[in-house]
Formats: sequence, structure tokens, C-alpha cells
Amino acid sequence: MSQRVYIFDTTLRDGEQVPGCQLTTEEKIVVAKELERLGVDVIEAGFPISSPGDFRSVVEISKAVSEPTICALSRAVKGDIDAAGEALKFAKRGRIHTGIGSSDIHIRNKFNSSRERILEQAVAAVKHAKSYVEDVEFYAEDAGRADLAFLAQLTRAVIGAGATVVNIPDTTGYCLPDEYGKKIAYIYEHVDNVHQATISIHCHNDLGLATANTLSGVMNGARQVEVTINGIGERAGNTSLEEVVMALKVRKELGFYTNVDSTRLYPVSNLVSQMMHMPVQANKAIVGRNAFAHSSGIHQDGFLKHSENYEIMNPQDVGIDKSMIVLTARSGRHALKHRLELLGYRYEKPDLDSLYVRFLDMADIRKEVNDKDLMELVR
Repeated sequence: MSQRVYIFDTTLRDGEQVPGCQLTTEEKIVVAKELERLGVDVIEAGFPISSPGDFRSVVEISKAVSEPTICALSRAVKGDIDAAGEALKFAKRGRIHTGIGSSDIHIRNKFNSSRERILEQAVAAVKHAKSYVEDVEFYAEDAGRADLAFLAQLTRAVIGAGATVVNIPDTTGYCLPDEYGKKIAYIYEHVDNVHQATISIHCHNDLGLATANTLSGVMNGARQVEVTINGIGERAGNTSLEEVVMALKVRKELGFYTNVDSTRLYPVSNLVSQMMHMPVQANKAIVGRNAFAHSSGIHQDGFLKHSENYEIMNPQDVGIDKSMIVLTARSGRHALKHRLELLGYRYEKPDLDSLYVRFLDMADIRKEVNDKDLMELVR
């Protein structure tokens, strides 16, 4: 089995479902072009049947972007699939992403249906989608809570109908990592035609486990991950693209790789944050303001002695210029001395000790001491 992990970015579809994050077609094209430069393999460009705007976005992104596969979402409904197929007519490589609920909760309470009818509808949807594109992805919605035997039966049926990718989503963010990994492993063990398709994973973050579940899925055989920039998406969001990419890059011993240019992660994160008016939390992994900032005196001292004491990746690897030493009342003499030397001031221990006492008084009042404050302190 290949160790390459394919990146399916759904920022412009699932991510854009967040209230207040909607983009115009022109804005979506800007983001799509940056995703292409980033190196994602698939861009889910929209849900064409949902609105004329979404239909147009899929059409125009298909024209503007040539390297990634362009994917359009549909329900397992003929009209949805027709709209998706029509919207993708200009795509160099098009994919229809169709599907239906797989858990008994969804089958009963959302579709008022039965397992037998769901199987029939799923197979019919895949076959109809194949009349438009060769590349058809099927999503088994709420697979995280689905019965394993039925999930395997459904997976086998849609692959038999021609699905090239089968998405096993933890739609509600319900699973624990070990449980989700075992679900993917079960599919590989019990679906005899599984190697005719790529198994994909799409995890939500309701319990804060989306990235952990995604990595567990990869380690158990999945080779496509469905992610968004900054982890944006419904409710608590989706798996974060940058977290998965950097986890696989840092933990090289796992043997997996992607085609993403990680040095573009921070710029793309900022672009999406600004265009969608969705601030990135300061302590967000990889791209948060504090991801490479050190404030504790103990950490600052260790970092200044050797960066690997407290950093497991280089900031430049994700497109950030450098790490930051943030001076607060928690900072030690080593950090103060370092920042003063950057400003051109060198102090021996007695004078530094005296200055440090005054520095702490200032830091208690001002909370964070910047270079202008240090100049005042020196004077």
C-alpha cells in the first residue's frame, strides 16, 4: 500500500458553512488558487444544487484551477448529481462526492428509511454519478456511529457500483481515536474489494479529537484525509489541514508523506482567516500567534540554549519567519539579556541583575514588555 496521503481540502465547501464565513465566487477563486499552490490534491469547491452561487463557484473554480481534482458535493439524489455533473463540465479532473447516512440514527430519524433501501439508493447514486465522471467518491454519513457489519456491506456495494473513493466520516465527532482506527481496519479486513478504491476519512472536532482520529485512520489504512484550513467547519469544526500535514512531516518514522508545501501553511492560514473573518485562536497548533512564542522563563532559557529543547519543528517549515521571545513578568534574565543584545546593549551580571529587578516591576504593570519599553528601561 502506498504511503502517500492525499489531501482533500473542503475549506470552500464544509468550511464555508460556518455562519458569517461565506465567500463570493471571486473570493473562492483566490483561495482555490492558493490551495493549488499549497499542493492539495483535491479541492471540494461547493454543493452545486444548494444555490446558483455555489453552482457558479464550482464552474469558475474548475476553469481557474488545473492541478488539483475539483470535487462537487451532492446527496444521493438524481437532481443533486445532475447539478454536480453539469457544474464540473470544465474541470480538467472532476469528482462527484455523493452519499447518504449509514448509521441507524440517520437511517431512521433523518431518512425514515431502512438499511435495504439505503443500500439501493447508494448504489443507484454512484452509478448515476459515473455517467458524468469516472472519479466518484461516496460518503457514508455518520459512519462514526454506524454498525460495522452494515458499514462494510455498504462500502462493498458502492465500490462494486464504481466508487473510486469511499469516505468513512465521523460526522458528529463522536469517535475516540482507537475506536475510529479499528473501524477503518475492520473495513480493510471485511470488504473483499476494498483495494479497488481509496478509503478516505472526514472527522469533526466536537470532542476535540478530529486530528487524532484522522491520524488513527491513516495508520489503519486510509489514504485520503478530508481537512480544512485552520480546522474551520460546522459546529466545532473539521480536522485541521496544517495539523495533519505537520504531524506526518514531524513524525517521519510513521513513513507517510503528502505533496503539500508546508512553507505556505501560515500564509494560506492568514488568507483564509482574513477573507472569512474567522480569527485564528492564539494557541492554535502550527499557525496560532503563540505557536512559536515563548514566555515562560524556564522555556525561554532552554530555547535560547538550543531551540529543540522546546520546539519540535522550525517556524520556517510552516512559513513563519522566526520564533518569538515574549517578555513578561514570567521571563528570566536569559531572555532579557537576549533581547537587550538584539537592541545593541550588553550588560554584565551585576548591572543585568539590577536592570532585571526594574524590568519585573515594569512587566507587572504593562503585562508584556516590548522593545520600546526596553529602551525606556535602559534610559
